[in-house]
Amino acid sequence: MRTSFATSTLGIAALGGLMACAPTQGAVDEDMPFTPQYLGVQTMLLEGDLVSFQVSMKGARNNEDVAQYGECAAAQYALIRGYGFARHVRTQIEQQGSIWRGDAGYVISNALPQGLRTIDAEVTVQNCIENRIPTV
Repeated sequence: MRTSFATSTLGIAALGGLMACAPTQGAVDEDMPFTPQYLGVQTMLLEGDLVSFQVSMKGARNNEDVAQYGECAAAQYALIRGYGFARHVRTQIEQQGSIWRGDAGYVISNALPQGLRTIDAEVTVQNCIENRIPTV
């Protein structure tokens, strides 16, 4: 089966549009001091293996810092529940004054789930420890 140039171009344009929705806000200045304060995680089992992680912090440089905090919480939660993997569903982030809040949804599972945004819980928790990001 041959793919026409127009179809390929549309696919690339659609992918670019999806990438524009990624959770980032502003570029990170590597010289900027990063002294985050992690204010806590609230975990809520929504349905089956779908879990919501409400995180809050101060000192985030951008949305990615908040999203990583949620990912660390999800990875540790998966391990606590005896699962080895998680698949990211969505993360919503808001900032009010100096406090950043994230609401991250993950599906936890025993086997590597389908999808592009999956995490290996053990590897992710180790990375979080190395980067001094707290987990659940």
